[in-house]
Amino acid sequence: MSAAQEPHAPAAPTVALPGRPCSAAAALHVVGEKWALLAVREIFFGNHRFEAIARNTGAPRDRLAARLRSLEQAGVVERRLYNERPPRHEYHLTDSGRDLAPVIRALLDWGDRWVLEDPPVVMIHEPPSDADGRSHGGAPVHAHDLDAAWICRTCGEEVVMNTLTVDVRSPGWDRSGPRTPND
Repeated sequence: MSAAQEPHAPAAPTVALPGRPCSAAAALHVVGEKWALLAVREIFFGNHRFEAIARNTGAPRDRLAARLRSLEQAGVVERRLYNERPPRHEYHLTDSGRDLAPVIRALLDWGDRWVLEDPPVVMIHEPPSDADGRSHGGAPVHAHDLDAAWICRTCGEEVVMNTLTVDVRSPGWDRSGPRTPND
């Protein structure tokens, strides 16, 4: 297991959810509401103040305030004081929140492909460079539109859907659903 895949203690109390035990269901319980993910998007884009997050998401202020509170309780965002009088806070992503970057990117990619004709936002990849502006391999570095792939950390191969299978490890469940006592 790589460092990026190491399990972390949940920031919020574990909640019993109906249906199949599943990390996707648990994640959606925390960030699956539209305003929550749009708030994460805005903070990821560098907008840390409530006014900017509200303006750029279009969220009703009361709903946004509730979502930001729940994201803070879940350990996805943290509030930082930027003004003492009157007290004003900015919102910043925690490690947990920063780990949502691929989710935001995947939603942008999906929306670009299946919903909108022209991408209104494009992710730009700026590879690290040395003092001479060259990559670690020696090639000149240049910023470019991100064309990311899903790569398996174990074997280094790109992951495509027809190479995946599901191994259900939750007791009492298989791929088709809950097992009956006679199974």
